Amino acid sequence: MLRLFVLFHLLLLNIYACQGGYSSCVNKIKDSHTIQNNSLYIPVKNNKLLVYSKSTPAAKILKYDPFLSLYLIEDRKKFAYPFDVNMRLQLGSAMVSDKTVREGKILKNQVGLNKLATYSEKLIKPSLLTSSCCALEGIVTPNGIIQKEYIKRFLSKAPATYSDIGIRVKNDAGFVIVSASNPYLKDNPFKKGDCIVSLDGKKVKAASLFMRNVLFSKLGSKHKVKIKRDGKFIDVDVTSTLRYGGGDLSDTFLEQKGIYFDDTLHIIKLSKEYEKYGMLLGDKLLQVNGTRVKNQEELLHYIENFKLFSSLLFERRKFQFFVNIAK
Repeated sequence: MLRLFVLFHLLLLNIYACQGGYSSCVNKIKDSHTIQNNSLYIPVKNNKLLVYSKSTPAAKILKYDPFLSLYLIEDRKKFAYPFDVNMRLQLGSAMVSDKTVREGKILKNQVGLNKLATYSEKLIKPSLLTSSCCALEGIVTPNGIIQKEYIKRFLSKAPATYSDIGIRVKNDAGFVIVSASNPYLKDNPFKKGDCIVSLDGKKVKAASLFMRNVLFSKLGSKHKVKIKRDGKFIDVDVTSTLRYGGGDLSDTFLEQKGIYFDDTLHIIKLSKEYEKYGMLLGDKLLQVNGTRVKNQEELLHYIENFKLFSSLLFERRKFQFFVNIAK
């Protein structure tokens, strides 16, 4: 009964407090020049602009999140009616651009940095996901929707970094399963296929919430995780470390070693340590531990299949060579 009461009053709020509806959101986006080419320049509080862009804005950058391609810059025009991030319970939402509105609902929540939220309608790219009161519910990108929790955190005083405990997870038949485990993380207790039962004493019900709790945790914080492996329950203690890859950055666990790839597994960023190994920008990865890989997803799947070191086969101008990377 209480939930019905809250939903009823939320409905009244949406009807009477936001009389302009989504049409007013279209006008607000148009007046604020939020959409510029394929980028978003969203006025937020304190005369700032929240920017979603694949290219660096020509402005003083106050904050940058390379994982989600978010920037915070000064709003020199000081738009009088900034967008608020809606952290309240919301009945409905719509994708809104400076020309059109498409109402729908979130189908699947954002799972960490690599799987953005999905929507019930065809995406308007780029656009804002808003409530009927024009409060931000998310940012619509070509890869999906960056949800409001991630936006709120980016706009907070917290640094634009994320924590990691060495695993990637997925939802599978009602359970949260480890889909990949970082072989380079010292004393990593997790294995691919482990079922995550609880985090810090709280039952884990969805990969989206679990990954958000991990990513948003303080660097160096201690956590207790209960897992189920081969029918047995195991309690493990972990410490959150710095996240190196994911989202718009490659995420193969080799980022921890300073090696970053593009979508076709060509090296696009390399630490000086591995330049000494004879590796160069542009080298293409062909195999990992004897298995041919064609993309980052396959590399992530096979990279932990080794005992002492990863054997990587690269190619440069039809010349092939091996590089061994120890744990």
